[in-house]
Amino acid sequence: MDLVAGADNIIVTMTHASKHGESKLLTECSLPLTGKGCIKKVLTDLAFIEIKEGKFHLLERAPGVSVEEIIKLTAGELVVPEHVPEMMFSE
Repeated sequence: MDLVAGADNIIVTMTHASKHGESKLLTECSLPLTGKGCIKKVLTDLAFIEIKEGKFHLLERAPGVSVEEIIKLTAGELVVPEHVPEMMFSE
């Protein structure tokens, strides 16, 4: 069964790195794929990222997380704008 059939906007939530500190945001997936190229956005414990043209585009960073930390823990190509806002949460 294809879990992403007919979906227009797939958002994945996950940890940014493994428990061993290895990036989970890779240049290429090494596991079997349910749907190739269908993920539009990724929300991790460190950042909110959009995927466009095979690249990760950093949109926001989690509170207290530096852009440098996100760069260090992203194995795939990461596009970083001049200003990356910190996520805002309301109560």
